Amino acid sequence: MDFLDITIRKMNVSDYDNLIKLWNETGLPYRPKGRDRKEKIANELNSSNAVFLVAELKDEIIGSIFGTHDGRKGWINRLAVSPKYRKKGLAQKLIEEIEKHLTDFGIEIIACLIEEWNDSSMKLFKKAGYIHHPEVYYFTKRSNPDV
Repeated sequence: MDFLDITIRKMNVSDYDNLIKLWNETGLPYRPKGRDRKEKIANELNSSNAVFLVAELKDEIIGSIFGTHDGRKGWINRLAVSPKYRKKGLAQKLIEEIEKHLTDFGIEIIACLIEEWNDSSMKLFKKAGYIHHPEVYYFTKRSNPDV
């Protein structure tokens, strides 16, 4: 893939519908009544502890990645690449770009959560230098099932 034709840039709220189209195309689950609703993402776009990036080719969003931090640890979320552009290095490039942004915030630890069935994401992050911690258990408490 020729990365000269691809632009990786910060997401705008006007990208929302195309982002959801990408997530649907990739099978990435989302919560349109909860944390992934347009108003919620619009607020996060203006947050000082979040960076939302999209990869664009000829006015089409073909990739996305979100990075957030709490001041101590950064998190990579919502990495998605259109199936027709996979296995060409774009996911790796998106990871590198979000890492740069999180590092600029002074973040020295970057983590991600991957569901156990998602072998391709596990391979990708291992290749990118991330270490699997099977001893860590993930717990959540949600205000409602839509968030």
